[in-house]
Amino acid sequence: MKVDVLLGLQWGDEGKGKIVDVLTPKYDVIARFQGGPNAGHTLIFDGIKHVLHTIPSGIFHEGKENIIGNGVVIDPIIFKKEITALEALNCPVSERLKISRKAHLILPTHRILDAASEHAKGKAKIGSTLKGIGPTYMDKTGRNGLRVGDIFKDGFREKYDALVEKHIRLLNQYDNFTYDVKENEAEWFESLETLKKLPIIDSENYINALLKQGKSILAEGAQGSLLDIDFGSYPFVTSSNTTAAGACTGLGIAPNKIGRVYGIFKAYATRVGSGPFPTELFDETGDELRKIGHEFGATTGRPRRCGWIDIPALKYAITVNGVTELHMTKADVLSTFKEVKVCTAYQHGDQMINELPFDLTDQMIPEYKSLKGWSEDLTQISSTDEFPSELMDYITYLEEVLETPISIVSVGPDRNQTILRDEILA
Repeated sequence: MKVDVLLGLQWGDEGKGKIVDVLTPKYDVIARFQGGPNAGHTLIFDGIKHVLHTIPSGIFHEGKENIIGNGVVIDPIIFKKEITALEALNCPVSERLKISRKAHLILPTHRILDAASEHAKGKAKIGSTLKGIGPTYMDKTGRNGLRVGDIFKDGFREKYDALVEKHIRLLNQYDNFTYDVKENEAEWFESLETLKKLPIIDSENYINALLKQGKSILAEGAQGSLLDIDFGSYPFVTSSNTTAAGACTGLGIAPNKIGRVYGIFKAYATRVGSGPFPTELFDETGDELRKIGHEFGATTGRPRRCGWIDIPALKYAITVNGVTELHMTKADVLSTFKEVKVCTAYQHGDQMINELPFDLTDQMIPEYKSLKGWSEDLTQISSTDEFPSELMDYITYLEEVLETPISIVSVGPDRNQTILRDEILA
């Protein structure tokens, strides 16, 4: 058996949570491999909206295992609140969830450092969610971090205090920034007790043993490929590897254990926070996309920047991930537009650029191809036979230019508003 990987191909918010939820019945295990509570995976079913931040999106399915891998960073306070909300819905979290003892912990001072760093950048800020993600990964690579397994060991408090002292020294370098180190400390330690009650595992050994047993596993990514620390629009990126390679390091599986790679993208494009976005729309069309698509961050609530789909960026993400099939979400949002545009290249000075450049900037002028839009309401559609011809033309064009099949089309936020075009998934 191999591990299939599901990840976003844009700047996040592509609808990964919903698609994972839809695919979960086909798998035995769902495993998150990177990111932390900066993620906001939204699932809607039975008329109820659920937003998951750290817990894998397969948690609502009976008989399915969910694993938080070593590549994930966990804020115990947010994690406890997430579990409490799930248990209020009679979801037996402790029966369905296991956590890698190598996953790193987000301290209250990590969040303070995050806020101080953004404050100091002023207009040059990167648009952090202020969840302490970056500082936690910095301590991880700096070999100073605290891991889930550490909370069971003698001397944990001493290690915690030493790391906080280091953070205070760093915070003292910031002028005109006030903070209270003790503000959330008691709640943080109290939340560790919730963490201790859950099954803690050596996830790399556990997952590889499951593969030998013939279990099917879906690796769930967070954020999007264009936010990858190595391959994203640096420095306006997240602090982890959001690409398929991150599944290997974030779960402890070998590259030859990767099977299908599902790449999720919106029928248009969005971005939260700062950073280049060549196809961003500043007109009524952009406002309409935001309004119809309810484009506000699931974690931060910030309005998302909206624009047309970007082919060079998508092709780049497909290449670095080795995507085997595509899943297109929010096709229903485009139903009111008479014309749908697709960015096929960038004009930069006297150059026409067909690939995602090293120095992607907003000075890149998108070259557009126009396609006819569709006016039909897609939200009640139940099969591809009901697709408007204009939607099929859009899908066919994207498959040809991206050289990758589109196997799922989402026509609404509910799990039932998902059209499977691949017989293997049906």
